This record gives sequence, C-alpha cells and structure tokens, in this order.
Amino acid sequence: MSESPSGEVTRRLSRRLQVSLVFEGALVGVAGGLVVTLYRAALSAAEGVLRSLTGAAAGSPALALLWLGALALILVVVSRLILWEPATSGSGIPQVDAEVAGRMDAPWARVLPAKFAEGTLLALSGLSLGREGPSIQLGGMSGKAVSRMLRRGRGEERLLVTCGAAAGMSAAFHAPFTGVLFTLEEIHKEFTAPLIISVMCSAIVSDLIASQVLGLTPVLALAFARDLPHASYVLVGLLGVACGLLGALHNRGMFLCQDLFSRVRSHLPYARLAVPFALAWAAAFLWPSLMCGGDAIVEHVLSPEGLATGTILALLAGKYAFTTVCFGSGAPGGTLFPLVVMGALVGGAFARLVGEPVGLDAAFFPNFVALGVAGLFSGVVRAPVTAVVLVFELTGSFDALLSAALVSIAAYVTSSLTRTDAFYEHLLARLLGTTTDDPAVSGLGGEKSLHTVRVGTGSRLEGMLVRDVPWPDGVRVVTIERAGSQILPTGDTHLTALDELLVISDETAADDALLKLGLMSEQRVRETE
Repeated sequence: MSESPSGEVTRRLSRRLQVSLVFEGALVGVAGGLVVTLYRAALSAAEGVLRSLTGAAAGSPALALLWLGALALILVVVSRLILWEPATSGSGIPQVDAEVAGRMDAPWARVLPAKFAEGTLLALSGLSLGREGPSIQLGGMSGKAVSRMLRRGRGEERLLVTCGAAAGMSAAFHAPFTGVLFTLEEIHKEFTAPLIISVMCSAIVSDLIASQVLGLTPVLALAFARDLPHASYVLVGLLGVACGLLGALHNRGMFLCQDLFSRVRSHLPYARLAVPFALAWAAAFLWPSLMCGGDAIVEHVLSPEGLATGTILALLAGKYAFTTVCFGSGAPGGTLFPLVVMGALVGGAFARLVGEPVGLDAAFFPNFVALGVAGLFSGVVRAPVTAVVLVFELTGSFDALLSAALVSIAAYVTSSLTRTDAFYEHLLARLLGTTTDDPAVSGLGGEKSLHTVRVGTGSRLEGMLVRDVPWPDGVRVVTIERAGSQILPTGDTHLTALDELLVISDETAADDALLKLGLMSEQRVRETE
C-alpha cells in the first residue's frame, strides 16, 4: 500500500530522514567520486595521446591528413552517441538543473556511459571544452543511480542528484567547498541545514577519493603573493567592472553562436559538430595552446618569464572564439575550465595594461591573474560567492578573500546592469523550451527566468486556489511538487503548506515578482482568535 501524502510529508521533515540524508550523501560521494575520478584519468590519458599524435604529425602532411581522417571517425562516433542519448548534448549542467527542478527525468544508465565516452573522445580530438560540466552531470546521474537503487521518492532523488553534482564539481576541481556552493547557489538554489550537510558530505568524500587516486596536486594552481595595499583596491574594483562587461559579452557571444548553429537543421548532429572538429584539426598544427581545457596556458602566464601582453590578448581572443564555436555546436563538453583560463588571461592582461602604467608592483601580477578568474566567473555565471571560494581553494590563501569578494561583487553588479542573462539560467530556459510557443508559458514575452517558491505554513498562499492568487504580472506556475509528486496545476488546484511551486517570470520583472511571492508564501504563526 502506498504511503499517504501526510506520511510522506512527515518523513520529509523527520530527524531520521535528515540523518539518513547525510549517509546517503556520503554514498553518493563515493559513487560520484569514483566515476569522475575515472573520467579525469581518462581525459588526462586522452590529452597525452593527442599531444603525442599531433606532435608527430606536425611535420608530415600525410600524417596530418591521416589525423583528419581519425577526427572524422571520432565525429561519427560522438554523433551516434548523442543520437543514442540526447540528454548528453552540451555541458550537462542545464540538464542537472532541470533534474533538480523536476522538469527532466534522464535515464542515468545511458547518460553515464555515453557522457563518459563522449568527453574522452572530445579530449582526444582537442576541442576547447572543459571537464567540469560533464563531471557535474556524471556526478548528478551517479546520485540518481544511488536514489533508484535505494528506491527513494522523486523529491528525495532530487536532493541526491544535487549531492552528486557537488561530488562531480569537487572531484573535477579538487575544490570541495566550491562544489558545495556551486550546487547550492547555481543548481538547487535553496539553503537548508540538512541539505547543506548532506551535500558537504558528498563533496568531501568525493574529493577524498580523487585525492587518493590522482594525488593532492591542484588541477589549476594559482598564486597569491600577499594582500594588496589598500590603495590598489581601486584597481581591483576596475578589474571587477571590466570582468562584468566581458562576462556579459561572453554570454551574448555564446548565445548568438548557439542561435547560429540552431539554423543548421539537417544531418544533425553531424553537420554542427563538423565545424569545431575542423577547427580542432587546424588548431592542432597552427596553435596547439588552444586545444582542450587550456591549463597549460595558465602555467605559461604565471611562469617567471611570463608572456608578452600581445600574446596574452591573442590567447584570450583565440580561446574564447574556439570555445564559443565548440560549445555553440552542442558538443558534449563544458565551458567552466576554459572560463577559468580566460579569467586568468583577463587578469594578466589587466595587470599589464592598467597596473603597470600606474606603478603596480610586478610581485602582485599573480594576484590579478587569480582575481581575473573570480571576476569573470562571477560576471558569467552570476555566482559571486562560489567565485570567491573557488579562488580561495585554487590559491590556498586567506589573503585572497577580501579582494576576491570585491572583484566578484563588482563583476556581478556590472554584468547584471547590462541586462544580459546569467549563463546557466539562459541555458536551462533554452533546454526547457521556455518560449512563447510553449503552452505552459504562453502569454509571456521577452527573456524568462525560473524560480522555486515554497508555500510556508500559515502563509497567505496556503489553502488558496491557483486562480484566486493575485499573481504578480508576468508570472506563471509551471509545476507544483507535493510530497515528492509532480502536479500540473489548473485554476482549481488548492495550494497546501510545503508545496514547491516552479514559477516562470519575465527576466525584467523577476526581482519584483519574487519579492511579492516571498511575502505571500512566508511562513507565519496564525493569531489565536
């Protein structure tokens, strides 16, 4: 006999459930950590093979043509894998967002092997894509696998998918707290003590496994000389503004490239993927530094001899263009690692172009490289807290916190003022098809954003019919989650306490709408008459 809704609500709020989520989060950390650790090892091996093969073929036109044929074969295999499991297309982070929002139910048993193979093959091909997006999807699907094996309900499964995403990010970056904050700030968008603790357990266990297998060496070692003089914080603020503007340009360029590729509607996905594969072949022999994630670029920037300013700017432009084409084509890879590399280049270029003319001590050059990472990450993703913690974990320096916070806030505000969509929110809306052609959101115009609102006990919304709620302008309810079940609302649907409403609103009115919904859904104790 199935459990009653009231029993399910009781289970969701019980202390026993909160404790079990900690152990289940650790179990997800083991599963996600193992999968992503193997994935990282496979990528490293593939990149090593790539460098050896293209290095040997560099002086031989016949071998170069042979490598072109090998890339054509890999293109066919990757395309067939995408056709076999379409949920693996792209970075994987929007798919995890949709899983957590209850709008997607991907088959984990197909996603895991397909995404693993696709990412390895793309690394072997040299496409400019990152490992973090696929790692987050691999971790999320590992969490889903654990949930299915434990026979958990859909509501609890979403929590374990969140734990898996944190495990994936943690193992990919060797940065457990970045994994925790990214999943809470960008994916789950909810902060509760049981959730935070279970996600932390998952991220720490995953990082422990990755460290034992791959060693303690950071994926990307940034430096922070010492705390900047306070007089130099004006430069930090200016760098934040520059990163905010560049973050907005980054997003607009990525979205435009996606739109251009969407016009290719025949022989999919072969025709779209052919473009980045052709560029990867050219880059292998003309500009090898642009291939793959780009960690070698940061090593060159931070090396004692450094890079000339013109070289830094050229690498920034080339890396962005190559990454944009690769990502816009729908290739199954992420952009976070290339984004970190581009942030380092932005910081280095800023220190040379702006810092040196005003007398900035050369010893602080590594500081601005690290701050560029925080600023561009915040300007693109709009997750400033995650950006600060990422730089802290990559530098290992508490001295970085104050200046990283300043540059992240300045970038966040500047990018927001440009009215450019946050990167992953836009990708999620695109994945879910939130356009005016969607019946669920018909009547809404302009850019859209998705939000989750919980109906508090004793709130104004509790007990109301959907049609009687004075919804803010431009807001529609997409789904209601109640006791682990999904409900498609109608005007006659009653709202009950603890309902989670997935609402969609116009981007321009999102802040005002969320404020009004927050007041209506706020829990309060009813007065005794």
